[in-house]
Formats: sequence, C-alpha cells, structure tokens
Amino acid sequence: MGLLDRLSGLLGLRKKEVHVLCLGLDNSGKTTIINKLKPSNAQSQDIVPTIGFSIEKFKSSSLSFTVFDMSGQGRYRNLWEHYYKEGQAIIFVIDSSDRLRMVVAKEELDTLLNHPVQFSNIKHRRIPILFFANKMDLRDSVTSVKVSQLLCLENIKDKPWHICASDAIKGEGLQEGVDWLQDQIQAVKT
Repeated sequence: MGLLDRLSGLLGLRKKEVHVLCLGLDNSGKTTIINKLKPSNAQSQDIVPTIGFSIEKFKSSSLSFTVFDMSGQGRYRNLWEHYYKEGQAIIFVIDSSDRLRMVVAKEELDTLLNHPVQFSNIKHRRIPILFFANKMDLRDSVTSVKVSQLLCLENIKDKPWHICASDAIKGEGLQEGVDWLQDQIQAVKT
C-alpha cells in the first residue's frame, strides 16, 4: 500500500468498498452494463458470455464497487447462492425485450428473495436491489413499469428497490441506477 493510500485511509478519505452481486438471466446485458460502468480506458471492446462468474471493479463518487458478475445460464444459476452472504447490494438485470423469459426471470428473483436463511441471509436482510430493465432500445421491449408489473416488484416490501430503464450499449440509465444504489448503501452504512 502506498503512502497516499495509507494517508487517505487514516484520514477516512478512502472510498468504502462494497460487494455487489450482478444477477439475471443469460443475455440480459449484465456484463455489458458492468463493462460500461468501468472507466473508458478499462472497458473491454468485446463482450462474451460469462461462464461461472467474473469479478469486476468500478468506482462512483464515494464508493468502490467490487461486482460479482454471475452467469445467467441455467446450469450456472445454482452458483448464485454461494455469493449471497457476501453481497451488500444486488443488481438484477432483465432483458425487457424477452417477454417469453420474463416468467423465468421472475422465478429466479423469487428464488433469490426466498432463499433459505442458513445459506444466504438475504431473506431477512434489508439489502438494496437495483433492477435494470435493459435493452430499451429494442423494438419489442416493454417499459420499466411493465417489467415491474410482470416481476411483481410491488410485493417487495422488506428491501429498498428501484427499477431503471436502460440501454447498456449506449450507457443510458446506468448512472441513475448507480446513484440510487450508492445512496442506499450509504444509508445502510451510516
């Protein structure tokens, strides 16, 4: 650790690090969103499907995010539960143009929210959940309000949640979501 890092740590100026789980079905845009949130010089040009998970980092004005980008392929979704305990927030990405798999996304969300306590501790934690209704640029996409209705988000009463319409490729809606998430995490930490 360098002198400036030590000094900023002693003065309390270092950004607090938070662990965030990025979940959602495959091809919803999770990796593209996380990539777009990184500084432009650290962004990948080619996005490939995540196998298992990857760990990415980005910073906001006051927090340093370590994001566990979890694969959304059916055979890897059972790995999600192994990371629930470490998560301080969740980003859940939905492909708003994939109406057929919206039911599957809802099932996975319900599984997450009702996961047995002994493994995840999510059910009884007031962990913030940011939803990105992604791919709003596509012709067949539904509004974020409709996504919220299809996923029955109004039934989530014990956790703060927010939904943002997004276009990960252009970066639209991402900053609004991160700002909300940052505010929620800081409210819990204080």
